[in-house]
Amino acid sequence: MTVTLIIIVVTAGISLLAWNNPSLMDRWIMNPYKIASRGQYYRLLTSGFLHADWGHLFFNMLSLYFFGGVIEQVFDALFGLMAPLYLIGFYLVGILISDIPSFLKHRNDPGYNSLGASGGVSSILFAAILFSPLNKVCLYFALCVPGFIFGGLYLAYSYYESRRGIGNVNHDAHFYGALFGIVFMIIVYPPVLPNFIDQIAGWRLF
Repeated sequence: MTVTLIIIVVTAGISLLAWNNPSLMDRWIMNPYKIASRGQYYRLLTSGFLHADWGHLFFNMLSLYFFGGVIEQVFDALFGLMAPLYLIGFYLVGILISDIPSFLKHRNDPGYNSLGASGGVSSILFAAILFSPLNKVCLYFALCVPGFIFGGLYLAYSYYESRRGIGNVNHDAHFYGALFGIVFMIIVYPPVLPNFIDQIAGWRLF
């Protein structure tokens, strides 16, 4: 079983447990006020294994499934036998870092909660786009665009919605998870950036 599939199985299992155990959901969800007032910093990580419903879980895990395999191959080439540990660490740090802006913004709001693997998934997704920017990303299996175009639109949309602050979606997690994935890959493998530029420079719409 691949690392990606292990993460998917563990995340789905914990989400199912939390749906049937409200006390677990309450203890593990990302509530910035409780983190700040009670020192429950573990919530920054555990919330990444919780989801609101089947649709939320399915979308995140499907995205992870499609792009996790790409990054597994990259990490195998970069880190050899240590690749599984690096990949798990990369995913978990993506979740952690993506939650920090929301924690800082809402630490005085007892009613704010956040959950989901979006930060970790965005890290994986954008790391994959950096290596294969011309591979197409399909929205709802219909509208397909090159990864670098999808990535740019995704970042712009997440940033805009985050500034608006309307709705229940944690757009900060999407945005900062994506940035972490990009920055991390450039640091550990600097040639990825010029390779990315070369690939998109040769792209033509027609």
